[in-house]
Amino acid sequence: MASSVLSVFETYQKARVAFVQSVADLATRAQNIEIMQNAGVMQLLRPLLLDNVPSIQQSSALALGRLANYSDDLAEAVVGNEILPQLVYSLSEQNRFYKKAAAFVLRAVAKHSPELAQAVVDSGALESLVVCLEEFDPSVKEAAAWALGYIAGHTGELAQAVVDAGAVPLLVLCVQEPEISLKRIAASALSDIAKHSPELAQAVVDASAVTYLAALITHSDTKLKRQVCMGLAQIAKHSVDLAEVVVEAEIFPKILTCLKDTDGYVQKNASTCIREVAKHTPELAKLIVNSGGAAALVEYVSETKGHARLPGIMALGFIAAFSETLALAVVVSKGVTPLKDALITEPEDHIKAAAAWALGQVGRHSPDHARALAENEVLRVLLANYMHEANSADLRTKAKRALKAILKKCTHLPALEPLLKEAPVEIQKYILEQFAKTLPHDQQARRTFVQSGGLQLVCQLAEDADGKLAEHIKGIQDCYPPEIVEYYSPKYADQLMKKIDEFTPNVG
Repeated sequence: MASSVLSVFETYQKARVAFVQSVADLATRAQNIEIMQNAGVMQLLRPLLLDNVPSIQQSSALALGRLANYSDDLAEAVVGNEILPQLVYSLSEQNRFYKKAAAFVLRAVAKHSPELAQAVVDSGALESLVVCLEEFDPSVKEAAAWALGYIAGHTGELAQAVVDAGAVPLLVLCVQEPEISLKRIAASALSDIAKHSPELAQAVVDASAVTYLAALITHSDTKLKRQVCMGLAQIAKHSVDLAEVVVEAEIFPKILTCLKDTDGYVQKNASTCIREVAKHTPELAKLIVNSGGAAALVEYVSETKGHARLPGIMALGFIAAFSETLALAVVVSKGVTPLKDALITEPEDHIKAAAAWALGQVGRHSPDHARALAENEVLRVLLANYMHEANSADLRTKAKRALKAILKKCTHLPALEPLLKEAPVEIQKYILEQFAKTLPHDQQARRTFVQSGGLQLVCQLAEDADGKLAEHIKGIQDCYPPEIVEYYSPKYADQLMKKIDEFTPNVG
């Protein structure tokens, strides 16, 4: 009699086990999700989270995590069915396998949107997840760190909630654990916290995170290096003080080796970190250059394409912006050629705009800097980008600004003269200004300007010129005898023809 009664319970238990395992398996395939949702899978899984059989609890949580991971609608269904409080309660009560599965559900819900992440926070999950960071089992720590990272990644307010829950010191301890995957997830979570504001980045710094992250720059694991470089970039970007903390952890010249890494994401994240350090002060930019950073960045920009190229381009621009010496370091490292190449060959306007801006920063300091760009025919490329109407407004604006900045310093007249014929009036005035400044002091240049047809072109422009343009043209014409100017003016040919018409030959 007893055995027949117990067999009923055994059958029921086997059926529950089979059900949750099948649902967890079916949830791995996208085509099954809608069918399961329509069949009311959420309502059926919810009571099984509190089942008296641990394996059923775990499989039930795993199935819910996979469903919630699939879409924000299903994640909202998890919230709507009041499943989160049960998970949070169980996080502190159950075994490590269940904790791992429960943290997975919380992460799957939180990842979709700030609102869903807030729902996870409102359910009281943060305190339980932080406690999980102290678990002995690395996989539980990893699951908790992952969930906390997703929550913190959305907004500064959510990241602050994670900090207030006491997660940061424990995440820093996780970075020091021997398990590589745990190091990766903890580094990623710290990066997600630091990215929002100087205050949050400071909270990460105060927990000594930078020291441990910087030590991992040369680690052999590629995915870990990606997270480490990005985490340091997210800290350095906010202020001079935070950037100095990152630099003082002796990331240079170690991080330059990451620019040559076989992994594109490591390269990009390393160049992003260098850019975030370089942008703050001349001293930090100089430190990068003295570490061999200018040459390393030039090589990186030469060898990469597309979005990966952008932080390298901007890093060179920031370095060059600060002083003549730093800009010269970019020129000497042969940085002009790859920046010009980006301006010509990159398909996306925002990358071209960054290259135009960087070239402007290199060339705006002195005649020598401007000449380096002029001899590389950068001026013509900038002009072409400014005049091409299909280009974005931002690209055209940056090309024009760069062109003006370089022209104001450029005294290399052979490079300027060809632009006169192609440039619109608003650019011609800057070119003519340089001729007006240079020609009075250079006899050979005055002769060459006449022989090349430059004076004739200027005299033609004088017909319709006004304002600054007319002023610069007069300055150029004043460098020559009046009869030479008259000879090259368009009216002179008409006057000659008129004299021929009026002349009566003396026929004997």
